[in-house]
Amino acid sequence: MGMTMGYSYAEDGPTADLTVDTWGETLEDVFRQSAIALFNAVTPLEGIGQNETREFQVEGDDLGALLFNFLDELLYLHEVELIVFSGFDLEIDRENFILKAVCRGEYFDVNRHVRGIAIKAVTFHLMKFEQTDEGWNLRVVLDT
Repeated sequence: MGMTMGYSYAEDGPTADLTVDTWGETLEDVFRQSAIALFNAVTPLEGIGQNETREFQVEGDDLGALLFNFLDELLYLHEVELIVFSGFDLEIDRENFILKAVCRGEYFDVNRHVRGIAIKAVTFHLMKFEQTDEGWNLRVVLDT
């Protein structure tokens, strides 16, 4: 039985921000958990269907830039299309820092969905990657 994956919102982060800690066996796991944590803050994901699919690819100079660009693209899609994602299939090329994402979700509906907090931006503040024998840990701070 390997390591479980998940996320939590840290309380020791900056006050006007949302600090997300994620863990999982693979890099894809922790990237996925950070995306889930982002959208779950926007609206509880239990209520989100998966009838809309968006695919995109991002690149970065390192893991931090790759994570930033991934979450930034998700925020952009959310802002422009008012779409909320709850499912993520990710493929990360760790040598070239390329991420391919297939994201599933649905349009935000004020009548059906609970509005959580508005996330304004992804930041590099306190961003941290840690590889252990168990897998990966990641911290990312979202500006709210």
